[in-house]
Parts: sequence; structure tokens; C-alpha cells
Amino acid sequence: MGVDVGTNLKVCPYSVVFGGDLKGDFQVKYSALFLLIMLILSSTVSCKNQNDIGLNKDGLQTFRMAVSSEPPTLDWNLATDSISIRIIDNIMEGLTQYDDNLNPIPAIAKEWKVSGDGKTYTFFLRDEVYWSDGKKLTAHDFEYSWKRLLNPETAAEYAYFLYDIENAYEYNNGQLKDPSLVRVKALNDTTLEVRLRKPVVYFPSITTFIVTFPLRKDIIEKYGDNWTEPSNIVTNGPFILKEWRHEYRLTLTANKNYYAGRPGLDVIRFYVIGESTTALTLYETGGLDIVSLPPLAIPHYKNHKDYIHHPFLRGYYYGFNVEKPPFNDKRIRQAFSMAIDRNAFPEILKGGELPATSWIPQGMFAYNPSIGLGFNSEGARALLKEAGYPDGTGFPEVTAIFSTNPENLLIAQNLQAQWKKNLGVDIKLDNQEWKVFLKTLQTNPPPIFRLGWGADYPDPDNFMNLFTSTSGNNRTRWKNSEFDRLVQEAAMEQDPEQRKNLYDRTQKILTEDDVPIMPLFTNAQNLLVKPYVKGFKPNAMDIIRLKNVWIDKRRDRP
Repeated sequence: MGVDVGTNLKVCPYSVVFGGDLKGDFQVKYSALFLLIMLILSSTVSCKNQNDIGLNKDGLQTFRMAVSSEPPTLDWNLATDSISIRIIDNIMEGLTQYDDNLNPIPAIAKEWKVSGDGKTYTFFLRDEVYWSDGKKLTAHDFEYSWKRLLNPETAAEYAYFLYDIENAYEYNNGQLKDPSLVRVKALNDTTLEVRLRKPVVYFPSITTFIVTFPLRKDIIEKYGDNWTEPSNIVTNGPFILKEWRHEYRLTLTANKNYYAGRPGLDVIRFYVIGESTTALTLYETGGLDIVSLPPLAIPHYKNHKDYIHHPFLRGYYYGFNVEKPPFNDKRIRQAFSMAIDRNAFPEILKGGELPATSWIPQGMFAYNPSIGLGFNSEGARALLKEAGYPDGTGFPEVTAIFSTNPENLLIAQNLQAQWKKNLGVDIKLDNQEWKVFLKTLQTNPPPIFRLGWGADYPDPDNFMNLFTSTSGNNRTRWKNSEFDRLVQEAAMEQDPEQRKNLYDRTQKILTEDDVPIMPLFTNAQNLLVKPYVKGFKPNAMDIIRLKNVWIDKRRDRP
């Protein structure tokens, strides 16, 4: 789901030291360290958290989970990170939603039709959909939201998601000033017409994503930047934002006006818990109903009755700012990628990760693991020498930036050691809190940085379009007109064989020729879920929508 935050955890006050072999005794040392941390935290979880999270004596259907940082925003036109999206997905719905197989099916739209040329979509809305304040939802709310997303003044990073609509790109880039020329229009209260520049085979999947959800113009005009506060926000999903105690807790309650009927849960509580080991301890002591396992804990819990492992359409990469020396030389970017033995990461993380040199993840159409620059230390040194830095001599001081998270730290330190061993280059490390990290990437991307990307819709366009020159989420400053053209062609191509060939060509440009990014691995989900939680179904996009979840009160629970 967009830019992943990993788990965005505050690093525990224990240093990570590699002894000799990059892979050898590392896991033994850290398994012992993990057990020590767990023992300490078991006795030091605050009384406030124990009392507040661990009790469920009111008889309500209450679900409790952790988020690893404060959501940067709950404005669904502006949100880009997985934490914000997690909340929004449970308080809002769009025209379509995914079924269990990640196929788009009706949601607010009861049906849609497509013109013969594949360019015009007409969505017919349900009659019985209401906002949480009782006002009826209309197609005009979708038109307003989409044009607000595209308005240059909104500065929405996901505006490019709608560039396939006629005149959307031109309006977003200021070439057109009149929003009425953008070809999305409410024909009446229940009919939305969208005219595309070209046929797009995955367009119904686009309308599952949060940035396309409807918005109330009157609410935004009344409250301005404060419209997302609980006392002001209006939503149409199964739950309502009842409370937002910043940096501590968000509380959702069941929406009695939800068109599909009241959900099974009465209350959802999202707790902002910075340390992964703290969240795990709270799960073990009955304070949380689901938890993501930190890397060091995975071997210990793999045979646990609550353990769930599931594939993930999410890639993990290091990117370059190609405008900043020395990475404005593609030979150096290629050398850095070739100097990485990616098999190290699954051994360190122990979570079922899959090493990757290509970018389209396993489980998605056009996945091709043969693409990309594999480990070749001799070739990497040769390229570095050709670029003027034999054995790393004279290489300038460079700092790799990543968001604060134990997993990110382990990977950064491993990369640091590999680049030193295989290139003779010393790279400094800097971890930043998530909001600070995002701001850094938005304003002045560093020469080299860590990011990940989870699928917003299960089509390779979502991964390849990310690095086009018009993408608001492309932090590399890289532009390649041939890449842009091929991505556009692939989006229109309906023949599977031809479409795959186009994606093979774009991936080679991205990961072999120009190398603005270095894919490292694709993630996997490693969760613990309490046995009394019913209706929870993990999926490869990590969408956790809780409207079908309920608590079996016959099972033991605090």
C-alpha cells in the first residue's frame, strides 16, 4: 500500500555489531539478545499501557492492534504511507473494493459499464449510501475529490494515479486552469462518468485506492486543515473516527449508517507503539489482538499456534538521487548494485523474504527474477575503477539515509559492510524518524536512501509507474523518456505476451541499464493473531479491513 514504513520502530538501545562473517554467528547473537529484550520489557511495560490496553470488561466487540507511528495525515487525497492508509481503509470506501482474490468488485458503485473503445467508464452508485452525519453520498462527492486530488494547489503525491483521465495531467501540471475540462463528471447524483485518454485494463482497481475515495466539499471548506479531526470529519465506511489522541491512540467505532450493515466489531483501537518488542510483549500479555513479528522474534514463533505467514506484494529497495554526485554516474550506481549479495537478507531477517534483483514482485503478472544486476564483486570493482575510484580510493563521503526501524538498521549495516568489503567504500549511516525521513525525501532526497513499495493495486503498472518522470512518489530525480513510453504502452496493451515483453524491457532499463534503484528483496507477512479473532483474512496487499472481523467471546480473553 504505497510507500511502506516497514514497522517504523524506534531502535532499541542495543548496538548491532557484525563479527567476522556477515552471515555466520549473527543470528545466534541476536536470538539471545531478543530473549533478553523480551525479558526486560515483560517487566517494564508501563502501568498505563497495561491498564488501558489489556482490559476488555465492558462486553463490547473490541479489536486492538498497534501502529508503529503517528499517521502523518488522514486526508485521503494526501496520504501516501501505510499507517495512514491502514486507518483510512477502515473509515472510508470508494467505488470498488477487492474480493478475497484481489479482484475489483462493487462497493459504493453497484455496477459500472465500459464503452466499446475502452475509454469511457460509467459508474452507477448505490442509492442507500450515507455519510456518517446522515447526509446522502452522491456522485458529486467523487467528482470533487478527484479534481481536488488533481488540483496543483493540493500538491497530492498520488495525483499521477488519475493521469489516464483526459486532461488530468494537463490540469495537475498547470497547463489547463479550468477543472471542468478534466473528464470526470457527475451526470446526476448516482452516475459518475470518466473518460480516459487511452484504454486502461486495470482502471477499476485504481478506484479501490484511498486517493479516489469521495470527499465532502462543505466539510473541507468549513474546517480547512482541521477537517480530519474526530469532531469534524465525516466518512462513509464501516467505522467512524471517534478519537485521535495524537502520538498515543486512535479509536474507531461502528458506523450505524454504513450501507452494508453494521460491522461485527463495536470498537477498534489503534495504539501508537514505537518498539516492536513492546508490541509483542503486549500481545503476549493480552493487550493486543494482532501483532507483526520483528525479525529477531520470527524463528522463536514459527511454530506458535497464533503464527501466520503470508506472501506480500511489497518490494524493498535502496534508491539513488541521480542528480547528486557521485551517483550521477550510472557506472557507480551499477557497481553498488552488483556489490550486494542479496542472499544475506533472508538469512538475517528469517521472515520468508525473497532476494530480488528485479522490481515487479513474485505473485504479480510479469514477474521475472532473471532481470537485474546479480552479485558480481569483480565486475563491481571494475566499474568503480572505470568511474575513477579504484578500490574505493578517493570516493567522496556519502551517507545512506533510512527510517528508524530495527529491520532497516540490520539491512543498512549489512549493506555498509558489503560495500566496504566488495568495493572498498566507506558509507555512513543515518536513521531518521518516519515523519522527518518523509520530509527529507520530499524536499531534498539524499544521495542514497532506503524505501519500499507495497501494491496499491495488483498490477505491474503500480510498480513501474512509480519511477516515471511524472510520478509524485519517484524520489530518485531520475527521468527516462523511453522508460515512460514503454510503461504507457504496457498499460494499454491487452495481449498478455506483448505486455510481459514491455515490462521486461522497462525492468531492464530500471534495474540493469540506468539503475536509479537497487531492489533487494520482496517482503513477507509474519503475524500473530489471537485465536478468538474471527473473519481475519490476510492478503498479499496487506489490506487490513476489519468490517468482517468479530471476536468470539466464548474463547478466553482478558
